[in-house]
This record gives sequence, structure tokens and C-alpha cells, in this order.
Amino acid sequence: MTGAIWNLLLGIAWVVLSGDFSGLNLVVGLVFGYITLVLIEPQVEALKGYPARIPRILRFLGFFIKELVQANLRVGFDILTPPWHMKPGVIAMPLEARTELEIAMVANLISLTPGTLSLDVSDDRKVLYIHAMFLDDEEELRRNLKEMESRALELFR
Repeated sequence: MTGAIWNLLLGIAWVVLSGDFSGLNLVVGLVFGYITLVLIEPQVEALKGYPARIPRILRFLGFFIKELVQANLRVGFDILTPPWHMKPGVIAMPLEARTELEIAMVANLISLTPGTLSLDVSDDRKVLYIHAMFLDDEEELRRNLKEMESRALELFR
């Protein structure tokens, strides 16, 4: 978290010093700030691991956007075609997430994807109950959701 704060501060400093208060200039400042933090990371203990986190976040965003588009297309196709193809159902997915923040993030990411909705977490916080519109293959759905969970947990661990 320290690296992200320093990156933001360097980006804001870039905007203030350049005098251009546009969003594009802030992005340029964030990129220059990131490059600076990558260069000084070996000397600053608090920045350990920060340079690897940004590519992980970008890979996750790409993955999530791909999943989001695919789910939207599938739901849209089902809505626009006369015979409905959905087979709704509820599944229980064992969680690798342990902290409240991790569980909340995984549950929200699943709920953000059209066709799935997080319903509840077991009392021992080891199982997430999910409603799915398309429960054709339960194991495939569980595998896809586990991949989303593992990619999301990469961001925190």
C-alpha cells in the first residue's frame, strides 16, 4: 500500500509542477512515478514487491473485462432468443479467501459478473453460496469461479 500512495503522490506532484491539471497529465505522472519507484525499489524496504503488483492488477483487469464481456453476451443472447437456455441453480464453492476483505472482494466480483450472484457465506467462512443462471456444467462453473478467486487473491497476497 505504501508504494501505491507514493505513486499517487508522485503523480500529483507531476501535475502540480507541470501546471497541466488534466486527467491525461495525471496518468503521465503516475507512469513516471511508477518508473521512479521501480528504479528505487531495491534501496527502499517499504517498496518491496510493489513493481510486480501493477502488472498483476493490469492482467486481472484484462481477465475480468474478458469474463464480463463473455457473461454479458451469454445473458444477452439468452434474453434475445425465444427459447430460454438458462438452467438456474445454486452451488457451494469452497473458498481460499480467508480475511473479510478477501471474501468480500471475491463475492462482489462474482456478483458483478452477469449470470452469477453471491448469496451467502457459511458461518465458518469457508464456503460461498452462489446462484448461477447457467448451471449446465457445475464443475466448469466452479472451475471458472475458482480461477477468478485465485486471480483476485493474487492482488492481495
